[in-house]
Amino acid sequence: MSLSGPDAITSILHASITGVSVRQNVIADNIANVDTPGYIATSVDFESSLRSAIADGELSGIDIERTATNTPVGPNGNNVDLRKETLAAVQSQFQYQVLSRAITDHHNLLKIAAGAM
Repeated sequence: MSLSGPDAITSILHASITGVSVRQNVIADNIANVDTPGYIATSVDFESSLRSAIADGELSGIDIERTATNTPVGPNGNNVDLRKETLAAVQSQFQYQVLSRAITDHHNLLKIAAGAM
């Protein structure tokens, strides 16, 4: 998806909300497996790839990477830190809300600019 089109902001906002959605799913998986022996928690990074894509002017190359966390492993081989995951869940929920609002506001601005309101 090229950023040279008429609505690059919408493209960036949608790529961002997709990344946050994936992160929320990963956090939910981690929390669901808090007591699973041998489970290794993962995290999501898409921001660095998004920054590079914006700098290059092309959103098609965004990678949403899921990587193992570096949290110490407990006696049962599990490394899920429930406090860390809960905090990450709250943070990603706030990010999602901000992005949702930004998308709505941007669409409303486009409607105003088009004379539809």
